[in-house]
Amino acid sequence: MTNNRPFLILAPLQGLTDVVFRQAYARHFSGIDQAMAPFISTMSSRRLKPSRLKDVDPALNTALPVIPQILGNNPDDFIYLGDYLFDMGYTQVNWNLGCPHSKIAKKLRGSGLLSHPDKIDAFLSRVIPAMKPALSVKIRLGRKSKEEIHDLIAMFNTHKLEEIILHPRTGEQMYTGTADVDAFERAMNACNHSMVYNGDIVDKASWGKIRQRFPEIRRFMIGRGILSNPFLPEQIKGLKTDSQNKDSQTHERLKNFHADLFNSYKQVFSGPGHLIGRMKGVWSYLGLSFENSKKPLKKLLKSNSEQDYLDRVGEFWEMKLKFYPDRAE
Repeated sequence: MTNNRPFLILAPLQGLTDVVFRQAYARHFSGIDQAMAPFISTMSSRRLKPSRLKDVDPALNTALPVIPQILGNNPDDFIYLGDYLFDMGYTQVNWNLGCPHSKIAKKLRGSGLLSHPDKIDAFLSRVIPAMKPALSVKIRLGRKSKEEIHDLIAMFNTHKLEEIILHPRTGEQMYTGTADVDAFERAMNACNHSMVYNGDIVDKASWGKIRQRFPEIRRFMIGRGILSNPFLPEQIKGLKTDSQNKDSQTHERLKNFHADLFNSYKQVFSGPGHLIGRMKGVWSYLGLSFENSKKPLKKLLKSNSEQDYLDRVGEFWEMKLKFYPDRAE
């Protein structure tokens, strides 16, 4: 990484950016430097099953460097899982303090802990000295109020952390509204740790605004923007790709990626329902980046069998809809 080139991290999106997606993505697109795996819930030695760690099996993660993410609030179980991952070869793990979903937050996990800096403080005081891998945290501005970030940053400053990844929304906001870049700046200025920016980088224009606003930030995490436009990291880094001006080649790369992803998932899912459900999840982001895609996308998302799905996808490609009409180069 040069001083000027950004370091781009694929965000952990549960049920979407798993190892199958990450490997397929890396076979067709470039520009991503690292990926954070979707969270693994804490588990004790009694509950550990190798299948629960398959997503971060180093033998399966050869295309992109991966950081495992852990969700939980039990320090002993966290230490056990962190050390287990260390023995698998991971020198760093991430603590998920950002998951906004209410079912998780109500159990004081994810963003549910952000209203309790004292509990986070006690947790870190127990975990960091005892755990083998280094620790980073992924957070939001707070659970209920963006003002919670002030006490959180003051507390985090007292601990040894690899970095802080901040998505500048509250947990209760989920993904509504816009990321509060002013709040991010205040947190960054008060923080002693390296900061990673995450939130609302959805095209090259939004990327340019964030880069101009925070020239000192070198590491950026992108999730939904990459799912919507797989070419985005290449565009951000100015990599010369045939996606930039030739619609036919853009479609060809997307078609090849889709076919690879579909066939790869078909090898791991036990039935067509799981397979089609996962692919619909991908299309719910990707499909919105095509011009005039509302009707064909709706039809595609209603498919209920493998053949029906493949027929609808074939029809979608045959329409040759313009991809990213307003945002791609």
